[in-house]
Amino acid sequence: MIKILIDSASDIVQEEAIKKGIEMIPMEVRFKDEVYYDGVNLSHIQFFEKLIESDELPKTSLINEFRFEEKMEEMIQGGNQLLVITISSKLSGTYDAARAAAKKFKDQVYVLDSLSATAGERILCDYALELIKQNKNFQEIQKELEAKKRKIQILAVVDTLKYLRKGGRISSITAFAGEMFSIKPVISVIDGEVKVVGKARGSKKSNNLLMELVNQCGGIDFKMPYGALYSGLSKEYLNKYLVDSEILWKDYVRNMNEIPTYMIGSTIGTHVGPNAIGVTFFSKS
Repeated sequence: MIKILIDSASDIVQEEAIKKGIEMIPMEVRFKDEVYYDGVNLSHIQFFEKLIESDELPKTSLINEFRFEEKMEEMIQGGNQLLVITISSKLSGTYDAARAAAKKFKDQVYVLDSLSATAGERILCDYALELIKQNKNFQEIQKELEAKKRKIQILAVVDTLKYLRKGGRISSITAFAGEMFSIKPVISVIDGEVKVVGKARGSKKSNNLLMELVNQCGGIDFKMPYGALYSGLSKEYLNKYLVDSEILWKDYVRNMNEIPTYMIGSTIGTHVGPNAIGVTFFSKS
């Protein structure tokens, strides 16, 4: 039997993992002296409530080799084969820790660097589940996922520069100027790293830019897993975006409620803050 283990940077919480028939291994999230397990005893909503109230950014710890080894040993019992999907190796040392742990189990465990995070990592997991349902063997699944992972796109509009500044991703001067002129950056995960791919003034122009960038990436392959994503305590901004970008979806869904929507969690949420919106998909080209 082929099983899947994924880290919480995918923003798949424990309850959802159980429903999907997979296992989720959580990262630790620390707010000052309080330590939580992401997606286990800290929901995404609770995370943003704490983030908004906190003066300091929380710290997220990678999943160490020992925790991976323990979970792998448990999941391969009975001759199971195990696919481990991790956050991009360029964003965390979690992939390296998983690889080190997997050496003990040789060909029984395969560790896949998603080169992504949040919902991008999630849709790769959803595709892996589809391949398992198609009765693909372990090696075929590995090969297909390695090929397809480079087609995954994540594009998101950041509403506030406050958290990028706090995390040292941009300077205070850049953040101040951006807030003054309502500059909304569009970020993406490119070759496993988070990068700014565009800037627009005001929400309407940023939403238009987001739609343009989706097309520039080659368009959404609706035969593959996809979704819209948001951060914070409300879907208001996302709902508006979905209506404004109707041209992207109207030929593929009967109504906007059919579009899968996912909440960004702690790993990326720490840096984008609340009210970010975005899309994730496999590109056609």
